[in-house]
Amino acid sequence: MGQACCCFQVDQSTVGIEERCGKFVQVLGPGCHFVPCCTGLKVSGVLTLRVQELDIRCEAKTKDNVFVTVVVSVQYRACQESVQDAFYKLSRPREQIKAYVFDVLRASVPRLKLDDVFEQKNDVAKNVAEELGKAMKNYGYEIVQILIVDIEPDESVKQAMNEINAAARRRLATIEKAEGEKVLEVKRAEADAASKHLAGKGVALQRQAIVDGLKASVVSFSESVPGTSTRDVIDMVLMAQYLDTIKEIGSSCKNSTVFIPHGPGALRDVADQIRDGLLQAADTSSSFKPNA
Repeated sequence: MGQACCCFQVDQSTVGIEERCGKFVQVLGPGCHFVPCCTGLKVSGVLTLRVQELDIRCEAKTKDNVFVTVVVSVQYRACQESVQDAFYKLSRPREQIKAYVFDVLRASVPRLKLDDVFEQKNDVAKNVAEELGKAMKNYGYEIVQILIVDIEPDESVKQAMNEINAAARRRLATIEKAEGEKVLEVKRAEADAASKHLAGKGVALQRQAIVDGLKASVVSFSESVPGTSTRDVIDMVLMAQYLDTIKEIGSSCKNSTVFIPHGPGALRDVADQIRDGLLQAADTSSSFKPNA
């Protein structure tokens, strides 16, 4: 844009306003124009047709009484077909746009709670665009787009929201950890039950094998030595096992002192006790004998 003598240059995406003696004459498009000053003509000003941006910070109170600062970006431009209105009707269009945005935001935000403001910010921007577009159209301006670029609650509110979120996540983590421990305890119990079941079967089979071995020994000894009774054979086998046990206890260096009655009459008592114990074990193992 420039003027030399009676020539005036208008840049691209810009229009000039030509007047004669203070009265509007015409709109000058881009290019060089002859404006003879002697006839009272002059270019009183220019108006850009480019899209302009205005950032506005507006403080408002939500429905749950929380003050927030809403940052709005307004993109607007002058309508080419309404250049005269845009130039003459508003002296400070940016201040007018700012006033309308404040009015609409402070009417929309108090209807929503804080969480809803974040969730429905696009709806709020749409309301601002509709109301502002209707108002500014009468002044020759077009609202291209309204963007809510940020919503800033008070710092204490931010901290409280973060603490709520952190508490919820800790609660979820605690629940998940408890569920995991529960599964581990159940698996441990199942494994312990299965182990004890198998151990019981093993003990039963072991006792059955001992009883079968003693039975075979008694039968073989009775057949080899005529005149011996079954009781004599059992007493002899049991005493042999008893003496082997005492030998093992004495040969182990890790065992502590063991007191065992060992008089002449005590041997008969020990034999009777061992025999009774094995007979009870045989009865118990027969009840655990697995089916073939």
